[in-house]
Amino acid sequence: MWDYTDKVMDLFYNPKNQGAIEDVNEAGIAVVFGEVGSIACGDALRLHLKIEVASDRILDSRFQTFGCTSAIASSSALTEIVKGRTLDEALNITNRDIADYLGGLPEAKMHCSVMGQEALEAAIYKYRGVEVLPHEDDDGALVCQCFGVSENRIRRVVIENNLTTVEQVISYVKAGGGCSSCLADIEDLIASVQEQTATTTARVEAELIRIQQTGQGLTTVQKITRIQQTLDEVRPILLADGGDVELFDVDGDLVKVVLKGACGSCPGSTATLKDMIEARLRDRVLPTLIVEAV
Repeated sequence: MWDYTDKVMDLFYNPKNQGAIEDVNEAGIAVVFGEVGSIACGDALRLHLKIEVASDRILDSRFQTFGCTSAIASSSALTEIVKGRTLDEALNITNRDIADYLGGLPEAKMHCSVMGQEALEAAIYKYRGVEVLPHEDDDGALVCQCFGVSENRIRRVVIENNLTTVEQVISYVKAGGGCSSCLADIEDLIASVQEQTATTTARVEAELIRIQQTGQGLTTVQKITRIQQTLDEVRPILLADGGDVELFDVDGDLVKVVLKGACGSCPGSTATLKDMIEARLRDRVLPTLIVEAV
């Protein structure tokens, strides 16, 4: 028996917003759905959104799911979380937000929250007419043949959730949970992410220590160096989604960057720019920095 929270059990027995949203013949209102998973794999979710076109705001959300207790509870929780948010705000919702809303999920059931996040993104991208998958997962080499999970998807989930073991990856995306032939590849991916993260962190910490020890403020060169190092921390997350960022210029507190690949055409690029890049630079370098895309 899984150790579910009271919130999970309540939304399982009394799910909110279950069902579909029928198409509406109303000016300024759009209805769209996103779909992930498959019944063959044991979990499937269709997430419906009712959107006010003028404001890009989600007015209503409903779900249809085939899955376990945590799948139903996660889907129900997600529909409550997204109501009233703009599409850009909704794109910032992570699977951790869903799990936290539920008071936590057993690690073996975290893939249900990941499925919810991906269904939300699929719906928003479909509404915006973006003819690519939200994370460009299909463009990467297929690692898990049993569940059709790519290298890019595994890498992204490892980074976003700070996963350190193969067992965690199985829990989050099911990769490796079938014939087990891909376990060694998954271990290599985890090691690669950890090595890249450790290297970047060490460089940043060394620079911070050096500046603190000398008692000096940041020179222009030091500022640019720290900005570049911080961007290098962000790049693995963007690369996992098929995007990238490049430093273009620094003019006082104004940092100009070039968003490349999927980031350049992504409708959520503004959120990426402000919530991920600018926030990280303000924390690591200077709290007065402003980031603009060129």
